[in-house]
Amino acid sequence: MNPRDDHPHEECGVFGIRMEEGAAAPRLAYYGIYALQHRGQESAGIAMVRPDGSIGLHKGMGLVAEVFSEQTLAGLEGHAAIAHTRYSTTGSSTLENAQPLLAQSKLGTLAIAHNGNLVNAGVLRDLLEETGTVFHTTNDSEVILNLISRRARKGLETALTETLQVIQGSYAMVLLTPEYLIGVRDPRGIRPLCLGEIEGGYVLASESCSLDAVGARLVRDVEPGEILIIGKEGVRSIMSTERTFLSTCSFEYIYFSRPDSILDGTSVYLARKQAGRILFRESPVDADLVSGVPDSGIVAAEGWSEASGMPYAQTLIKNKYVGRSFIAPAQELRERTVHVKLNVLRPNVAGKRIVLIDDSIVRGTTSSRLVQMLREAGAREVHFRIASPPVRYPCYFGIDIPTRAELVAANKDLEEIRKMLGVDSLAYLSVEGLIEAIGGRHDYCTGCFTGMYPLSAAIERGKYVMEESPRTPQGR
Repeated sequence: MNPRDDHPHEECGVFGIRMEEGAAAPRLAYYGIYALQHRGQESAGIAMVRPDGSIGLHKGMGLVAEVFSEQTLAGLEGHAAIAHTRYSTTGSSTLENAQPLLAQSKLGTLAIAHNGNLVNAGVLRDLLEETGTVFHTTNDSEVILNLISRRARKGLETALTETLQVIQGSYAMVLLTPEYLIGVRDPRGIRPLCLGEIEGGYVLASESCSLDAVGARLVRDVEPGEILIIGKEGVRSIMSTERTFLSTCSFEYIYFSRPDSILDGTSVYLARKQAGRILFRESPVDADLVSGVPDSGIVAAEGWSEASGMPYAQTLIKNKYVGRSFIAPAQELRERTVHVKLNVLRPNVAGKRIVLIDDSIVRGTTSSRLVQMLREAGAREVHFRIASPPVRYPCYFGIDIPTRAELVAANKDLEEIRKMLGVDSLAYLSVEGLIEAIGGRHDYCTGCFTGMYPLSAAIERGKYVMEESPRTPQGR
């Protein structure tokens, strides 16, 4: 994880578009991944079907607006495109690992953009290398691409379904051939993917907010285990397996997704607001005002305010212009320069009893600095409330959550964490409260809170080995 940021990070966002006419798909793909910039800030890329039927690619390191200039976009044409913005959880942050990736096969040129994490990628890579495959990247997306390419002689549908029988883990991916745009979601639906309709075509995206950015209408979420093949004849759906169930990553609702997105039928904004209401119900405290840590704690704080009648006020102001290019200060200066990214609104703090709400605590380093800033600004009391359960376990499915040794809730009890943060009281949302806030309509992945995953995960000789695990009701 980024040492300047104590939040977990998601791997990436994906976007795909196919239109029957015109050459504007790459530009629309640019707008699509621009709307998904929050899901990854290390690299960005677009692959497109050019007017002559060939597939081209432009990608680079940096934010979407840094990789694509107006001049660059003017040179990109095509009726279909896929796009990707990345935060690396598998493979280092290099141009070689930036996506989309291209491969040649009997299906022609094939491009892929992938969000998620294959837990058996190491095993598959070893097997492929033993049979002569040469890898050019260190990310697991190239493993998928090679598996599809090796089966290409059997036809597109068979190549896809056979590959999906082999890979294990989480994935929401878009693929591009000269004829088709393809969307695939893993059999547990851990990573999100939705289908939209635009005038003259269709769109696939990690979040519905990306559809809004290009003027597309949300049709539905891609089902767990579903393959969508979009061509001239329209949208065709096939299932990769009959053993499916919806187990969306609960952290999508807590932190990753934009609040204006709708994931698997649930509004992210309303889920966060409801989490704040339930948090007050479970752990009330008397104070003068409630405030949210920008930006991810604000909606939950609004919910707390509505449920409690306690006034909401800003106490921390975020510098919106500090992004990935901010130069990390030396360790001895880091405490002083935290104010560059967040600063205290002193008139709302001095002499006040404050309820401060954040989405999660991972290591606790950022949280303790924020509390210290409020104390220095004259806060009389600081009560910390977290709109998610304690993060006690790592994630194997595409989220950059540290090992248990680095997770504060895995190594300290509630009172020890309270003392470490320097707050007057501390409380987390319960797992039951989280499921209620999201809607409770299906079996969400809460592995990082409970240690119970949609697949049981073990590490054997440095490689992930996955086995089916029995499920028990959420809220256990």
